[in-house]
Amino acid sequence: MKFLDQAKIYVRSGNGGAGCAGFRREKFIEFGGPDGGDGGRGGDVVLECVDGLNTLIDYRYAQHFKAETGHHGMGSQRTGGKGKDIVLRLPRGTQVFAEDNETLLADMTEIGQRVIIAKGGDGGYGNLHYKTSTNRAPRRADAGWPGEEFALWLRLKLIADIGLVGLPNAGKSTFLSINTNAKPKIADYPFTTLHPGLGVVKVGDGSDAREFVMADIPGLIEGAHEGAGLGTRFLGHVERCRALLHLVDGTQDDVVDAYRTVRRELKAYGGNLARKKEIVALNKTDAMTPEDIEAKRAQLAKASRKAVHVISGVSRQGVQPLLHELMKLVDKQRSPARDAA
Repeated sequence: MKFLDQAKIYVRSGNGGAGCAGFRREKFIEFGGPDGGDGGRGGDVVLECVDGLNTLIDYRYAQHFKAETGHHGMGSQRTGGKGKDIVLRLPRGTQVFAEDNETLLADMTEIGQRVIIAKGGDGGYGNLHYKTSTNRAPRRADAGWPGEEFALWLRLKLIADIGLVGLPNAGKSTFLSINTNAKPKIADYPFTTLHPGLGVVKVGDGSDAREFVMADIPGLIEGAHEGAGLGTRFLGHVERCRALLHLVDGTQDDVVDAYRTVRRELKAYGGNLARKKEIVALNKTDAMTPEDIEAKRAQLAKASRKAVHVISGVSRQGVQPLLHELMKLVDKQRSPARDAA
């Protein structure tokens, strides 16, 4: 399935049904009088957050959505039925913006969350509504009120426990593929990953096994917060991650500069990205000598002021201890959410 994290759609709620101008005409009722019913309310446009979706691809080829018009009123004081709502199913983490792409209207963060984004128009009154002591036979009946119509921007920000960040070719896709069932494209050139990928990591065996969700964020380069490379579009996905795993390619000459480049971009983007909990790992150590590994690990530890994990995504050396460390970090990040609830 193709990944799509932004889409523009057009929605329109249903118009209200028209009221009826009707009169009683029974054979033996001398003074019949008005009996026209009111029109029904138009259908709403409803947004629903559902499980099982992680892309907006459904809105790539269908952009126009219209709810049903309310049913018209009828004689014998019959009110028209309400028009059918149209429900747009969205993945968790979708933000809904107005046409200016800046005004946030809804943030779909919980499964089952429903938001009425466009209300249907009210039905028009039938002539029975206008009957008074002085106007015994009104012939006035109103048309239904129009529904709402506007454009919306849908922007998906993946919600994951751990976000994989690093420069292009840091080994993020390989790390995701060996620890989950995700199958990202892997190649030895920059920007192999053009779309974020999600995978479920299983830690432990049997009944003690635990799981967390990991997101592979496309590689960041210098100037990404200003739109360079893949730009800020994918930096937004980092906002929803509970914590970060920063992978650094150990085979490059300056690991410290690689680490600091990504950290600068996270800080410049804002949104408290630089304040998220982070675990640093020196990757691709299967292609390095023990002396190089120790020297670059020490350099990276000094620059990051954190303990540096030494791993190899290809040979899986040091991967399991790192996964257990990530699981502990995820548990700590989940605890405040449970306490708040």
